[in-house]
Amino acid sequence: MKNVSNNIIRSVKILGTGSYAPERIVKNQELAETLTTTDEWIFENLGIRERHIAADNEFTSDLAFKAAEKALENASLQANDIDLIIVATATPDRLAPSTACIVQEKLGAVNAAAFDVNAVCSGFLYAFAIGSQFIAAGMYQNVMVIGADTFSKITNWNDRSCVFFGDGAGATILSHTESGKGLLAVDLYADGTGKFNFTVPAGGSEMPATEDTVAKGLHKFQMNGKAVYDTATKVLPEAITTVLQRCSLTVDDVNFLIPHQPSIRILKKTAELLGLPFEKVKTNMERYANTSGGTIPILLDEVNRSGILKDGDVLVFAAVGSGWTWGSAVMRWVN
Repeated sequence: MKNVSNNIIRSVKILGTGSYAPERIVKNQELAETLTTTDEWIFENLGIRERHIAADNEFTSDLAFKAAEKALENASLQANDIDLIIVATATPDRLAPSTACIVQEKLGAVNAAAFDVNAVCSGFLYAFAIGSQFIAAGMYQNVMVIGADTFSKITNWNDRSCVFFGDGAGATILSHTESGKGLLAVDLYADGTGKFNFTVPAGGSEMPATEDTVAKGLHKFQMNGKAVYDTATKVLPEAITTVLQRCSLTVDDVNFLIPHQPSIRILKKTAELLGLPFEKVKTNMERYANTSGGTIPILLDEVNRSGILKDGDVLVFAAVGSGWTWGSAVMRWVN
């Protein structure tokens, strides 16, 4: 343990961002050739035109590593400046060791501890909250939080649900800032009664992967799309309203909502229920689809690099994922 100070609670800011998506792009038209769907239906209902797909020899740690390199450059840091690496992923390279440890070795971040978090599409927000605590407590100076997934590895490409997902990774580096700025509040939630509405049955101790489970496609994800929509449009507005109230803020104070990218219909309904103008809701699912744990940090990196963020802007992060898991956070941006 290092950099420990007693009775110190420090504010947390995002010092740098980075993102990466595989080179291969699969457009809706390609999927529509073998599925009972169309490019128009996918775009109108999901907001997706295309998605990036990892190569056969490209894994979650590869995407995470490349996003991490870009975040280090953006933060003007070296790998040995990082004290902790947290990778949020539902598609790790292996069951063991953690993907974070693999990324640590690839980066050469010799001073960093490393572990994974699995909350599926809410994973980055969970990891972000965990990483922030190490900064706030004074234990670490620089924490790297990465959201990375390669859902193409667990997708049944003969099922219509394959149109939802793409592969990608985003990274943020957390550090401390002056009081009253940076992260203002974060709320996390879970409801295990929804555990079967998005699930990968085989591969764990309950159902180890065998030739039979692979033949039956049980190592691929299974999704109840209606349950996802109904849950997301209920819990996201509630979570966002609650976290804003804890900061004595209202929807009118929000400059940008940086949400997980489940579907355009979910985000439009969420904005409608909140009374938030949709032009304040940032999206990139048209080009990436749903990259699960990668959605928020990829989108944040794009927004950050666009130059539209001003010092003091109020950002809200929100996500919902399998489990159910969901959460929200409010940050006053620090340039």
